[in-house]
Amino acid sequence: MNGETLYSIGDLARRTGLTVKAIRFYADTGIVPPTDRTPAGYRQYGADAVARLELVRTLRELGIDLATIRKVMDREVSLKDVAATHAEALDVQIRVLRQRRAVLTAVARRGSTPRETDLMHKLARLSEAERHGLIDDFLGSVFDGLRDHPAFAAVARSLTPELPGDPEPEQIEAWVELAELLQDHDFRTTLHGMAQDLAADRAPDDAAGLPRILADAVRVQVAPALEAGVEPDSPAAEPIVAALAAHYARILGCSASHDPRTLYRRLAARLEQMNDPRRDHYLSLLAVVNGWPAPGSLAPVLTWSTAAFRTRVPQR
Repeated sequence: MNGETLYSIGDLARRTGLTVKAIRFYADTGIVPPTDRTPAGYRQYGADAVARLELVRTLRELGIDLATIRKVMDREVSLKDVAATHAEALDVQIRVLRQRRAVLTAVARRGSTPRETDLMHKLARLSEAERHGLIDDFLGSVFDGLRDHPAFAAVARSLTPELPGDPEPEQIEAWVELAELLQDHDFRTTLHGMAQDLAADRAPDDAAGLPRILADAVRVQVAPALEAGVEPDSPAAEPIVAALAAHYARILGCSASHDPRTLYRRLAARLEQMNDPRRDHYLSLLAVVNGWPAPGSLAPVLTWSTAAFRTRVPQR
């Protein structure tokens, strides 16, 4: 054998960490055939057998079947192609396991019934087309009659969850909760009424579309007052109330002094309508699914603002 060092099965077992039984099996199946035999018939292996066995062990640990490993060893297929194929298969398995983990985590956290568990599992397994169908149905219900509104497309985009192709477990869990909320008939009806009212408030020449900037204005004006401990019925709240009323009047295209009673009541009703905890929850889940920064809750500033306007509605 040209002076080549030969190893017994025992030597290979010590060098590779494999059992003698495993090495014999790989030899019998032709994956790592012996280089020679002793006069007594014992198998002997060359130095390349060590490298082949280490590769076999690695591929087996990676989940590649013996038939494919033999093709790699016989150069019938390239290791590169095998690795790519199995990496893709593992990607699918990982996504499935993440979905299962997210559902089980949600079940454990919420104490779900078997029926709820089955529903969550189905929601997590929806295809991309099925997810988009559910979302489109929700948005169509919320904005029924408003699809021709100039701001519809932008507002719809801002409310659309886009689960990534390789989501994190928390994104899957958030999607499951969001999908349940999308099918909540009462929530749909509430948002539809809010959209209709806000669209009705839009001034004819308001190119910005729906006055979603109202929420931002409330946050900017009221948050500092909350931090400073200003009570909604105190004199210190007067400038904030006046600023919000003037902002809302501009949206309506009228003067804040035109009919303060009606303006205050109307704005209080809008703010109270916006202060639905499900809306906050929807936006929080949406941020998780889409990988956006977590939004701050509007509930405190909306509650304060509603109270401030309610206390200032002129009495009859």
